[in-house]
Amino acid sequence: MKLLEYLSQLNTWSIIVRLLLAVICGGIIGIERGRRRQAAGFRTHILVCMGSALVMLTNIFIVMEYSPGQDPTRIAAQVVSGIGFLGVGTIIITGNKQIKGLTTAAGLWASACMGLAIGAGYYLPAIAACGLIFLVMTVLNNVDKWAYQHSKVMELYIEFQDIQYVSGFLSEIRIREMRSSNLELTKSKVPGETTISALMTLYLPRRMEHSHVLSLLSEIEGINFIEEM
Repeated sequence: MKLLEYLSQLNTWSIIVRLLLAVICGGIIGIERGRRRQAAGFRTHILVCMGSALVMLTNIFIVMEYSPGQDPTRIAAQVVSGIGFLGVGTIIITGNKQIKGLTTAAGLWASACMGLAIGAGYYLPAIAACGLIFLVMTVLNNVDKWAYQHSKVMELYIEFQDIQYVSGFLSEIRIREMRSSNLELTKSKVPGETTISALMTLYLPRRMEHSHVLSLLSEIEGINFIEEM
């Protein structure tokens, strides 16, 4: 308890411990993102977490030294909103309108909040948050994938050889007792090409493995490419 009381004060050793803890906690989250080849990985998460901790420490120091009685979170509050520019940089929209990077952006924001807690000397909640964030990004990622793969709704991106094959495709899925909605067709802009791109929502009659559904649909005549978004 005496050690925790000592580290809760702003002194040389508590500053070192807080910055090192921010490096460790940020690194734990960053390793998971780096493993998945995300733009914001190991080093980015460390810098975000450590930088947030440093901002909080600086804010506390300024209040203690120059403005006793003032709000010690004034500067730190800007980190929570300011981290948005990094988050936006990790979110991309692919050519078939698929959004990627939201989890990484959320992880960066959570790392910044974790760093602020560490910088304020709020050790136990920060460490607990680190464990929970890592749990969400690893274990719950598999749960999310399983639920997604067994959903009765699929968002599809399809490339047809020609517009004439679209009606045939819709007839085939009706035969298989599937329903479609939100169909968007886009013609290729390359001169001489007749390729048609389609975005659609597919409703399955029962829970099926999505990979099996894609395999079945890819065999329909006129399809060049099909994937789940």
